[in-house]
Amino acid sequence: MPGLLGKKVGMTSVFGADGKNIPCTVIECGPCVVTQLKTVEKDGYKAVQVGFMPKSEKHTNKAEAGHFKAAGVQPMRHLAEFDFAEELKLGDTLTVSMFEENSFVDVIGTSKGKGFQGVVKRHGFGGVGQSTHGQDDRLRAPGSVGACAYPSRIFPGTRMAGHMGQDRVTVQNLQILKVIPEYNLLMVKGSIPGSKNSIVTINK
Repeated sequence: MPGLLGKKVGMTSVFGADGKNIPCTVIECGPCVVTQLKTVEKDGYKAVQVGFMPKSEKHTNKAEAGHFKAAGVQPMRHLAEFDFAEELKLGDTLTVSMFEENSFVDVIGTSKGKGFQGVVKRHGFGGVGQSTHGQDDRLRAPGSVGACAYPSRIFPGTRMAGHMGQDRVTVQNLQILKVIPEYNLLMVKGSIPGSKNSIVTINK
């Protein structure tokens, strides 16, 4: 599945042909440089590795420097692999022009981290008990989490308080509203995971 790496710029809205206001997300998509070509004979599968956002030699370790030098490209900050059918060469530049308006893409990103949260926010619990009869601190408590006689343990996967967010999230079938190749921008309908300036993967 061909795609590119991009950076979430933020959200805005545009007016459709019917006059409706459509919320959309602006993504700075590429340009990405081909840094490695993987073949079935050598690697067991066919894919292309692309890099996004150049970085200085000072911030590149020796292993990365050798990898980019073999490809003949400048060191890149972010790398990703995609399944490409067309023939590409090392050093080729892939731009946002590969996407078409009114087509659909899948966007993969890392959701915002919420830290340690309780069950009401994390899982939508309604709370138990009441704030009277000496239970003024039980309104947002999870309540009972398991039987005491049998099986005398908590089942794996029981919904409890814990770390929330900062997960890999895929949003499928987002419509491309507009492609602006001169600024490497892609406008997709709706929201995508992650905060502003976070790195996302856009798949056709």
